[in-house]
Amino acid sequence: MSTLMVDFIISLDGYGGAEGWPSYWGMEGPEYLTWLEQDSLKGEPIQLMGATTYRLFAEYLAQADDPASRALTATRKIVFSSTLTEPLSWANTELVNTDPIAAVRDLKEHESRELRTIGSLGLARSLLAAELVDRFRVVVFPVVTGVTGRQRIFDGYPDLSLELVESRTFDGQIQLLEYIPTVLDGPPAVDA
Repeated sequence: MSTLMVDFIISLDGYGGAEGWPSYWGMEGPEYLTWLEQDSLKGEPIQLMGATTYRLFAEYLAQADDPASRALTATRKIVFSSTLTEPLSWANTELVNTDPIAAVRDLKEHESRELRTIGSLGLARSLLAAELVDRFRVVVFPVVTGVTGRQRIFDGYPDLSLELVESRTFDGQIQLLEYIPTVLDGPPAVDA
């Protein structure tokens, strides 16, 4: 039996990226990068993603030569897409063109390694709504990208209650927050 973690890197105002900003908003420090490399290898997780994320990462990582990129290339990856065709160019990546919810349910039942999403906002949103997510982790970078921000992470998400199970600060400024999510039917009732 496996668990599933949704994993995001965000700005303080909830964006996954910003026009004109470098990766990690240019704020990645040595402590965060070391943790990222170690976390990428810990337990050899299976990375889940959609076609857009696959295209971005496959292109970028084909030219990257750092430990975290090499670790991600070496790990098993599953991309859910009805538009991509095999063979996929990024090493250790398999294509699934069936319903991602059913496929992830099956993976959770039959895999022993942890499953993690990487990027893939729509996939993560669907998996949360289907109540398949065991952990929800965000790494918050201390920037506000209100004008240049792209890819609002939480738009369209179901209402969630989040129980904090881990927190950490990297390089004196980057916050890791890990939660157990519970999908809510709506706002909690207010006692009169």
